Amino acid sequence: MPAATRAVLRQSQFLTRRTAVRHASSSSEKATQAASKAQEGLSKATAAAGPAISNAASALRKVGGPVGKVVSFVDSMIPPTLYYSRVGLELGKLVFRGQNMSPPNLATFQSYFQPLINLSRNPAALKSVNISPANFLARIRNASPKELAFAGVTAAEVVGFFTIGEMIGRMNIVGYRGEVAHHH
Repeated sequence: MPAATRAVLRQSQFLTRRTAVRHASSSSEKATQAASKAQEGLSKATAAAGPAISNAASALRKVGGPVGKVVSFVDSMIPPTLYYSRVGLELGKLVFRGQNMSPPNLATFQSYFQPLINLSRNPAALKSVNISPANFLARIRNASPKELAFAGVTAAEVVGFFTIGEMIGRMNIVGYRGEVAHHH
């Protein structure tokens, strides 16, 4: 038997076996059985890991010194972190729905980032980028009132958040705390 016909025969046998395996695995009964077994295994693993994790956490809480302080600090920060992350997620969802936003598709994402990728591949092309004040002023003059209002509101938001961040950082509304300056 020639080598070519043996290879074809092997391939045809492999294809028939592969098709049979595929049909057997796509039945809904086997899929539900596999899903239930996976869920059962996950619940067993969670049940087994739960006490081990809680025992490790309680043992770490008993550690003294700087390590104990770090562990107790991290342990105390977990509930507020989870709470505020959930609040932020829900707020993001509300804003997302309220503004009728949707994530960009891949083509839009690529069209925006392709120039940056090209500049990173060829840094010499950065010298040829034409950024002039005249072009910038022309874009502002040709902007619609709606675009100008949107830019104004965005600028006000940025300034407001910066100001609030400064107040939080200083822990004071006006001025900075510190030592009184000594004049010589």
